[in-house]
This record gives sequence, structure tokens and C-alpha cells, in this order.
Amino acid sequence: MGVSGVGKSTIGSQLAKALGVPFYDGDDYHPKANIEKMEKGQPLTDDDRFGWLQQLNHLASNQLKIQGCVIACSALKESYRQILQKDIQGSVTWVFLSGTFETVKKRILARKNHFMGETLLQSQFDTLEEPLNAIKIDIRSTPDEIITVLKNTMQEKTQFGVLGLGVMGKSLSRNLAQKGFQLSLFNRHVDTLEEKVALKMVNEHQELASALPFDDLASFVQSLQVPRKIMLMVNAGETVDRVIDDLLPHLSANDILIDGGNSNYLKTKERFDYLKSKHIHFVGAGVSGGEEGALKGPCIMPSGDEKAYIEVRPFLEAIAARDKDDRACCAYIGNEGSGHFVKMVHNGIEYVEMQLLAEVYALLKSLGYNLDEIANILASWKETTASYLLDISIDILRKKEGSDWLVNKILDKAGNKGTGNWTTIATAQKGIPSTMIATALFARYASAFKEERVAASAHFEQKKKQAPSISKKEIMEAYQFARIINHYQGFRLIAEASKKYGWNINLSELARIWTNGCIIKSDLMVELVEVLKEQENILNNATLVKQLLSLKPSIKKVVAAGVLSELPIPCLSESIQFLNNFAVAISTANIIQAQRDYFGAHTYQRTDDQTGKSHHTNWSE
Repeated sequence: MGVSGVGKSTIGSQLAKALGVPFYDGDDYHPKANIEKMEKGQPLTDDDRFGWLQQLNHLASNQLKIQGCVIACSALKESYRQILQKDIQGSVTWVFLSGTFETVKKRILARKNHFMGETLLQSQFDTLEEPLNAIKIDIRSTPDEIITVLKNTMQEKTQFGVLGLGVMGKSLSRNLAQKGFQLSLFNRHVDTLEEKVALKMVNEHQELASALPFDDLASFVQSLQVPRKIMLMVNAGETVDRVIDDLLPHLSANDILIDGGNSNYLKTKERFDYLKSKHIHFVGAGVSGGEEGALKGPCIMPSGDEKAYIEVRPFLEAIAARDKDDRACCAYIGNEGSGHFVKMVHNGIEYVEMQLLAEVYALLKSLGYNLDEIANILASWKETTASYLLDISIDILRKKEGSDWLVNKILDKAGNKGTGNWTTIATAQKGIPSTMIATALFARYASAFKEERVAASAHFEQKKKQAPSISKKEIMEAYQFARIINHYQGFRLIAEASKKYGWNINLSELARIWTNGCIIKSDLMVELVEVLKEQENILNNATLVKQLLSLKPSIKKVVAAGVLSELPIPCLSESIQFLNNFAVAISTANIIQAQRDYFGAHTYQRTDDQTGKSHHTNWSE
């Protein structure tokens, strides 16, 4: 690829000969209408080019089934290149023949009867969007020199690197290899603990047979095509910074690092700014789906420099899950750390969804159902309340070890890895009442105090609990009510952060990529894709308002019955408490503000003063 006059046909035909594959000149495939237009001196539009580019993509796809080929095509815009490599990204190598305007002009003038004039040539340079994801060749070299460089580079260098081969890194590597990408894999060497991890992985999995394994960092980096694309799959925190520092001496300008871990969004911004000063691109990518999702298709939430994302998009979209319309569950979120922010909130929503199912389990168990029966009840809910977490909860409740259910043998102390904590801090800092996320987090924290809980139960637990007077249907409707409130709070937090940081996050598109591949995928999320196209506040949507009003009697009855029966249902309770506190035209906050003015002279505004003026009263007089 490159502007007219750089030697695409000459280099392309010679490269094809050196590689032993056919050569095709893209100009030979223009339809008659395009040729007639160009003969009249009329420039082609993008619409004119669309069918032509599709035909070249079809040509390349067919040739790949045989032996591959070399195609010469100007491909000046990124949008053109996306059409040319559609569905074959893993098998395409771009060669960008680069030269200055004066160099190319001199070449053209040396050719007899060349159609390209100075004005047209300048328009090509103006149109050119230089690719980052290409082998860049200076046309001042001789054709023989260029062919030697290309042959060596294409035969020895890989397209994509994965650093860190834990559970997620291993699964993502296998996924990438299955899509046809040539990979370099690196894992650190630790005597007796982590030895030849990459090599062993390559030997264990057939799809990785052509991948290059490394435990030497310099060799790993040098094995990659430039600009290099390296995905970091290491633990969040200081480890990411150490890895970046280790990599930097080996990287070149325009190389791209992708952090696929659960990093804090504020740290992602710091790393983005730091690497930008080193001329290295940084993409913070939230990845959801767990081990199975990483292998079969995760949801990916990338952010950072958009041009850098465009270069890694073919890799990320290829391995991502697909939505109902077969579109990748991967989309550019916004600048800086926005990708890790939405992944953090995703995990906060996830905390609540898990806690709600635990509370549903407690309620159904209190009605006398055994775990198989509870699993069957939850399975019957899938018609109206389907979700990934509901599915796995059903499997968990059915799993037996011997004659007893396995879940009965699991210690009741829930762990967490920090993202729920970060979400709670973020929602407090931004003044958004995402109360259910905080409640779910504190429920996990409370579970960790096992010894104190056992001691407290001796004093306070009701020994003979009465079954609450509620039905399975009412529990299901209470669960549905709470889930809508949870999703409102999560998306509201994202909307606020997007405004504060200028990220311009498309909430509907975010919901779309959350419809598959991720832990919080559900039928409700599918519904929210359309709702969020209309408004970011889902509590203003007529359909959801109607649903909440119809479900409200059940949540009130279930929460009241649960409290009377002394059942722990904090998130179900918080869902109705939040709405009761939020959906009031006149709240009790006037008392709070008066108290603040009394002891701290914080002032207040008056309802009978429309100027917005602040008032203070000497309350003790």
C-alpha cells in the first residue's frame, strides 16, 4: 500500500516471486464505471470504491484457501483497510511503502505518460492515513534491499505478543491462535516455580504449535513485527508498572501495550500519560468472561488513544464474543482509563447480582425447599429473567459430592479482589448513590468475620425461625425489581464519570457489548441496549417504570417478611429503600441541612426564595 508512484506494483510482484505466491494489482479489478470515471479525470468517492474493495477482499479470502498472495492497492484510508481485511485479519500483513512528496514526485516525472499530476499526488498525500499496524519501508532503498528486508521480516516476525501466561493469558493466547494470528508468548522464569511455562504451553496445545515461546524478555520483544503489539496479562497493581519498566528499554516508538488486567482506572491514566511521553501507545482493556470466556469469546472494553486502538482492533474483535447480530462484543470505550472504569463498574454490578441470588437462595430455603428444588425453581425463571449468573447458580445448587450438595461444604466467607471496593469509592467520590454496590461489598466484608458472626448468633439469632409468608412468584418479582435498580445505579455512575472526564461513553453500545461474553450478560441487558439509545436515566423509561410499579408490591412484601423472619437480605432491602428515598418530590434532607447550619453555619436555601441565595439562622435564639 501507499500513494501512487511509490512502487507498489514493482515491489509487490517481486515480493510475490520471492515468496512463491501469485501477485495481483488492485487497479486491474476496478469495475467499468470506476474506470470510465477516472478516464474523465473525475475522482472516485468512497461509495465508488466500496464494491471494488470488497472484491479485493473476496480475492484475498479465496487465495488464502490455496496458498496466499500479494496484492498491491493504495489503501490510503483506515476504513479501506478494514474492508480489505474483513474476516481475514489474522492472515494479513500490511507493507507500507513510504516516501516524501518530493521523492515520489521525482519518480513520477521520470515515468513517461504517467497520469498522476502534482495536484492529484498532493491530494493522495492529504488523504493518506498512515497505518501503525504495518511494516514501514522507505522507498529510497533499492527493490532488492526492500525485498530482502520484507522476506526476512515476514518470515521471522510474529504479529502479536502475550506477556503473562496465567489462567487468562493462556486462554486468550489459545483464542488468538485459533483465529490464525502468529503469536509470541512470554512468561517469566522463576527457578523451581515457573520454568519454561511458554514452551510447555506451546507443546500442550495443538493450536499453539506455530507460536514462539520465550522466557527471555529481550528475545520476546525482538520476535514481534513493528510496531509491536503486546498484551499484558499480569496481576493489577505494581506488577504492571514493573513489567512496563522492564519492557521500555526494548520497545520502539509507536509500539502498543495493552493492559488486559483489572487495573484501577486512575493508574491506567497515569500509565497512559507516562508512556505517551515515551512515544509508546497504551490501551487499557477491561476483559470479562473468566477463563472460559477468554478462550471462547470474552467481552472486551478497550480505551486509550483511539488510533492505537484501531491498530489492535482486528486482534481484539477477532477473539471477542459475538452479540445477537454477530457483531463483536468489543468496542472503543473512550480515552485514558475509561475501559478499566467501565470494567470496574461491571464488577460492581456483578457483586450485586451475585448477592441478590444468594438472598433469593436464603428466602427459598426458608420456605422449606431443598437445593434441587431451589435449582428447579430458578430454572423456571429463565423464561423471564435469564442471565449467566442465574445459569451458574442453578448448576452450583445441583452439584453433589456424595449424598450431600457440595455448596453445603463450602465455608461461608466470600472473597473479593478489590474492584467492588474501587467502585464504592468511585461512587462516593462522584456523589452518585450506587447504594446497592456498596451494600453487596459490605455483605462480603461481613461474611469474612466468621468467628464473630458465630459468637453473635448465640446472642441474637432466632432459634426457631418462622417461614416468611411469601410465594415463589413474589420472590422472583422482588428479584426482578432489585435487578432493575442495580442496573440503573451502575449505568448512572458510568454516565457521571463519562461527563466528568470527557470520555463520551456510548451507554447503549456499552450495554450491547455486555450482552455476551461477560459475567453480567442477561436478557435485561439486551433490553437496556434499546432503552439507553433514548435516555441515560433508565428510570425515565416508560416500559421500565411500568415494570417497577407492577413489581413494587412484591419487593415490599418480600423485604417486610424477610425482616420479620430475620433473614439476611441486604441488597433486596436496599433496592426498595433506595427507590423510597429517591422517588420523593420532597425529602427529609431539609432537616439535615438545618442541622448542618445549626452546628456549622453551613447555610441553606429557602423554598420561598427563588434567587438561590444562601441563608443562615441563629437557631439557639
